Amino acid sequence: MQHKSVLLGSAVMLLSTIFFSGMHACIRYLSEDLHPFEIAFFRNLFGLIALAPFIINAGKSILKTNHLNLHIIRAGFNMVAMLFFFYALSITPLALVQALSFTAPLFTTVLAVFFLGEIVRFRRWAAIIVGFIGVLIILRPGIQPVPLGAFLVICSASMWAATMIIIKKLSNTDSALVITFYMSLFLTLLSIGPALFVWTWPVGVQWIWLVVIGIAGTLGQFCIAKAFSYADATVVLPIDFAKIVWGAIFGYVFFSEAVDLLTWVGAVVVFSGACYLAWRERQLEVALRADQSR
Repeated sequence: MQHKSVLLGSAVMLLSTIFFSGMHACIRYLSEDLHPFEIAFFRNLFGLIALAPFIINAGKSILKTNHLNLHIIRAGFNMVAMLFFFYALSITPLALVQALSFTAPLFTTVLAVFFLGEIVRFRRWAAIIVGFIGVLIILRPGIQPVPLGAFLVICSASMWAATMIIIKKLSNTDSALVITFYMSLFLTLLSIGPALFVWTWPVGVQWIWLVVIGIAGTLGQFCIAKAFSYADATVVLPIDFAKIVWGAIFGYVFFSEAVDLLTWVGAVVVFSGACYLAWRERQLEVALRADQSR
């Protein structure tokens, strides 16, 4: 049964990478006619609508939280991260965006030291340093200009890391559904403003692509949650690397984008550091639980 769960979790995790990579390709395609900020608003709106059946089923309990201020702050960081990321998708090769997005766990571990008081020892610091060496391999600053899109992805990853720190705090008191609901609600409200400054009404088939983006994003998040419920996160997390593979395929087929060898090498280095951090954090959790049960 355990082996079956691992296989199922791996398959669902792989499916999540397809949903996310497909969503990113759709954003890239639509951004040729619609501003990324407007696309971000519709992604949030249709994502919230996709959650409607779960919200209705939960009833008033979906509103129960003692940390509304943290939900708002989290949504603020999340909105900045999303706007940076969506804009980066409009001007940057898909595979490069995917490769640099893997820096988020590195930033999360660093921020956890300052805001959660977590103790990070030599091996995890080494993994963080290795991960950022991978970023240098990808970008090669001083040898070639660093694209604006790459800078935005890294900024987005750091903002996303801040949201993960807040989620860790919220998860102690609020359910995953409550956290997801407030995220979707506040992101939709907060993203209206930036969208209005660049507003152009979608026409024809653009509406379909916007709906696809919203649904794909929600399904991707759902698949990750299911994958983690079937198998340990450290088991299925390496499959997330498939996003750069899909990004390279979609980028080449639909946008004639090519990925150079050093980008692949750097992506592997960054992802290796991120995976080690996830594995090490899991080991520390197991050790802590063992100590508490004695």
